[in-house]
Amino acid sequence: MSWFRKKSRKIEVVPQDERHVRTEGIFVKCPTCEAALFRRDLEDSFHVCAHCGHHFRLDARTRLAMLYDEGIYEELDAEVISTDPLNFVDTKPYRERLEQARKSSGLPEAIINARGHIGGHLVLTGAMDFNFLGGSMGSAVGEKVTRLIERAIRERAAVITIAASGGARMQEGILSLMQMAKISAALARLDDERLPFISVLTDPTTGGVTASFAMLGDVIIAEPGALIGFAGPRVIEQTIRQKLPKDFQRAEFLLEHGMVDAVVDRREMRSFIIKMLDFMMNPECVERRAEETRASVLQATD
Repeated sequence: MSWFRKKSRKIEVVPQDERHVRTEGIFVKCPTCEAALFRRDLEDSFHVCAHCGHHFRLDARTRLAMLYDEGIYEELDAEVISTDPLNFVDTKPYRERLEQARKSSGLPEAIINARGHIGGHLVLTGAMDFNFLGGSMGSAVGEKVTRLIERAIRERAAVITIAASGGARMQEGILSLMQMAKISAALARLDDERLPFISVLTDPTTGGVTASFAMLGDVIIAEPGALIGFAGPRVIEQTIRQKLPKDFQRAEFLLEHGMVDAVVDRREMRSFIIKMLDFMMNPECVERRAEETRASVLQATD
């Protein structure tokens, strides 16, 4: 569409919101190398830059479709959503923020629970979405993750969480912080049942999510370049008044210092997780883990 109209021998300027370029939306600029990427090619490469390997942020449903066999999964617990228990108001009421987040993201909450098969294994997955209030963890998110774990125990399934979060949701105060202990207790029961828990950390994974379930996986996997930590690097520098090392709190830095088990390219993530599930869901492996637990308990009681 042109930016000008000819009307009765007069030139009329088209309003800004009506101006469109025919190629608009066809190309995406990589924020790292600034290369112009054809959107369709970017989608085919799982939203990873073909030039520099930058991993674009993904919504929860896209991640689930990439992970499950044939992209098929059943959504669970969609009815669990946040309310406003504290009647919280800052620049606007929390209820309005929730409604706006649901409309803009198309999601009921900051996490989607799913059931399906990955490499033939029954897996329950909770995928967080940063588009919903920064992927913050409120009481509804905590309840959904806990339900996911409890259902996995009943169905003898593996659990995967895909973290993308700014941390606990401040509008719910202590109710959001309580979710850290609630989920951790559920994961302890999952461990007692010798069922695997794989934690996938994406950009960003911070705050109370990092300080709880995100770092409790039997296997902790991070995407390349993901920001992972509790407090942000700027907050830490201002607190300790020291310059932090280069790439501090990035996935590769955490791998080097033993905080994560692997940094895996998104294009290889599904095959990597299937290999982990093949090993961890193997009956011999499960029995061996159970024997190790029994031995450690006996040793502790001697």
